[in-house]
Amino acid sequence: MTTGKINVSVENIFPLIKKFLYSDHEIFLRELVSNGTDATLKLKHLISIGEAKVEYGNPVIEIKIDKEGKKIHIIDQGLGMTADEVEKYINQVAFSGAEEFLDKYKDSAKDSGIIGHFGLGFYSAFMVAEKVEIITKSYKDEPAAHWTCDGSPEFTLEPADKTSRGTEIILHVAEDSLEFLEDSKISGLLNKYNKFMPIPIKFGTRTETLPKPEDAPEDYVNETVETDNIINNPNPAWTKQPTELSDEDYKNFYRELYPMQFEEPLFNIHLNVDYPFNLTGILYFPKLGSDMQIQKDKIQLYQNQVYVTDNVEGIVPEFLTMLKGVIDSPDIPLNVSRSGLQADGAVKKISNYITRKVADKLKALFTENRADFEQKWNDIKIVLEYGMLSEDKFYEKAGAFVLYPTVDDTYFTLEELKEKLKDNQTDKDGKLIVLYAGNKDAQHSYIETAKEKGYEVLLLDSPIISHLIQKIEGDNSGLTFVRVDSDHIDNLIKKDENTISKLSDEEKETLKTSLESYIPKAYSVQLEAMDSQAAPFIITQPEFMRRMKEMSQSGGGGMFGMGNMPEMYNLVVNTNSDLAASILTTEDKTHQEHLVKQALDLAKLSQNLLKGEALTAFVKRSFEMIK
Repeated sequence: MTTGKINVSVENIFPLIKKFLYSDHEIFLRELVSNGTDATLKLKHLISIGEAKVEYGNPVIEIKIDKEGKKIHIIDQGLGMTADEVEKYINQVAFSGAEEFLDKYKDSAKDSGIIGHFGLGFYSAFMVAEKVEIITKSYKDEPAAHWTCDGSPEFTLEPADKTSRGTEIILHVAEDSLEFLEDSKISGLLNKYNKFMPIPIKFGTRTETLPKPEDAPEDYVNETVETDNIINNPNPAWTKQPTELSDEDYKNFYRELYPMQFEEPLFNIHLNVDYPFNLTGILYFPKLGSDMQIQKDKIQLYQNQVYVTDNVEGIVPEFLTMLKGVIDSPDIPLNVSRSGLQADGAVKKISNYITRKVADKLKALFTENRADFEQKWNDIKIVLEYGMLSEDKFYEKAGAFVLYPTVDDTYFTLEELKEKLKDNQTDKDGKLIVLYAGNKDAQHSYIETAKEKGYEVLLLDSPIISHLIQKIEGDNSGLTFVRVDSDHIDNLIKKDENTISKLSDEEKETLKTSLESYIPKAYSVQLEAMDSQAAPFIITQPEFMRRMKEMSQSGGGGMFGMGNMPEMYNLVVNTNSDLAASILTTEDKTHQEHLVKQALDLAKLSQNLLKGEALTAFVKRSFEMIK
């Protein structure tokens, strides 16, 4: 038997490992199972190149719990180690790696979200164990070795009587970690971290019912057998070629990833690149609608089929973090904090690749089946609109497939829209005016007025639409988006013809003075000569002010405090309406006030601004009028 002391400058590194990794101490299982997987895959490689003259067989990694003995066993059938290799890899290499990690990151580890991304590997065992044993037999024809360490720098190394190839790690679980002796806890961790490991992982057994034989008698009782409980899928969909998978395979994998998701994804994007970096994965577009809600089931990042995190910020462009799915890359550097991750050159290339791949896929879907793409538009638009705002590379490609729906459910690309509107919606100054509504019901009367003029009205209802149309206007000179309720229709698209007012300038001044004595200060009174059949009172909200306010509320907008500003409205009064004439000519001030308030309430009603006490008073007043 050999005893020795691990050569380490920190006298007792184990309490430090435990202290600094405590918040994430469950990763010990991931690390030890990953090590077993590596050992098995390395053996497979050595056999394939003729360096190891042994049978590979059907190796598994087995996890056993001995609750009474307070032990966890992790057993693999991989390479194994000789006594010399244990001395080299466990006492020197692994330990110096653990020490280097602590030396470099102990001050920032908790804050930077990097715990468990370091391949601390074997020594993470001491986060939950007070003593660790390794019993290992190399594939080479050499004696087995037994290493023991009790969490101090002292260790023992002696021969063992193990005859089968591979390594068994025995954790003597510490008193503060007894939760890890529960089947449900281990099962949960294996499911979280090792669900798609490339080697089958066995944890206990399960009972299976054998099928009933065809010639069995009626009173036949089905036989049951105990079989190994393999908890992982070693060949997940993303490790296969897209040509090997059907639509149903992709849907089944989505259900495997998110068992609690009951809605089918709309479509998927299979990522598969081997130069200038390695990356595979499958991204799914879920139904999103207009909400920018925080996703419960996020994209999962794997490294060689080992789960790392669902915080993919910096790797996946921000706008795509609303998607679901898996990304697997051995080239993503995980030994840096998150800010370093974003600055890393390889990571930026990966992010750019994913952006390009998603844009190409969307263009293909649009080209191959436009009708289907249009049908899905409302469920995916928020991602694409956010992408146009946040990623220039995506914005460049988006013109080919981003759609602009009308209130009548027809869809145009921006170029199609320009062509469609140019004859009818170009104003007298040569500007193309794109009318849009944010809410089909709330702005119904304004939409109808525009449609009577033969104008198209888009339906743009995303929370970030003000930001987006600002960007599109900046890139398309001579084009302006105007919400349909921001002025009366003749002012929205000004043509050469002018409607003559029935009222003289003096009468208009008298009318305005009368109106302002009854109208609240929040409304700016504006007299306009319109068609006599048009509505007498129209409430509009100035495009610029409303847009700035919306942008400020959804982040940005460049104007301090706009989001908190009171709402400002224009009251457009049609001077050619019979009502304007009645208000002007009536000498009964009470009646005049009554007319103005009733007309204002009707206008407010059409803008969905009449609520609470004011609505109650309006209803009561209206009933009085029809008695």
